[in-house]
Amino acid sequence: MESIHLPIAVAIVVAYVAGSIPSAYLAGKWHGVDLRKLGSGNLGATNVVRVLGIRTGAIVFLVDSLKGFFPVFFLPALTGTLHPEMVSLTVGAAAILGHVRPVFLLGQKGGKGVATAGGVFLGVAWVPAIIAFAVWIIVFAASRYVSVASLSAAVALPLAFLATGRPVSDPYFVASIIVAIFVFFTHRANITRLRRGEEHRFGRRGDAAPEPQPPHAA
Repeated sequence: MESIHLPIAVAIVVAYVAGSIPSAYLAGKWHGVDLRKLGSGNLGATNVVRVLGIRTGAIVFLVDSLKGFFPVFFLPALTGTLHPEMVSLTVGAAAILGHVRPVFLLGQKGGKGVATAGGVFLGVAWVPAIIAFAVWIIVFAASRYVSVASLSAAVALPLAFLATGRPVSDPYFVASIIVAIFVFFTHRANITRLRRGEEHRFGRRGDAAPEPQPPHAA
């Protein structure tokens, strides 16, 4: 019997819906708070750590990463396409878009897409993804700025592709450039606060707690 393949359009929708799972929002509701009204107002793992603690934040970070990993790891094979790389990139982009603009929150903003993008690249090119994640850890440990660590990892990802011998024509390398630009775009407010010396730093005494901000400001 001929196997039934999943239409690519359906795979894209599935990836978008998976990415739309608002893990930070759900974690906040589980603890009786609305994270859109606390901390930075952003529905990402960083704000979860800031408001609810590192354990809950780690869980949210893991879930957000898996929202990117699972679609690119499983869906391309189910479509039976002869171009799995392009399908991986398409469903990966859909998962990231779902995280940033989740359908379950009726068009409101979600997170900034860093963890989900990391999960996408872990599923398609794990060595560069691990290198970028290592850069994130090192920069965060040195600076205590999540935003600086995320921006550094975004730059490190395409460099890691080149360092591991991937050609510039590799679709995943091109995608890593696009993702890096996207991360800088979603962190433009953080960059402004860094330039002003107002960005929140974790784990340093004497740093003022961030004032509650509307979601669009983070």
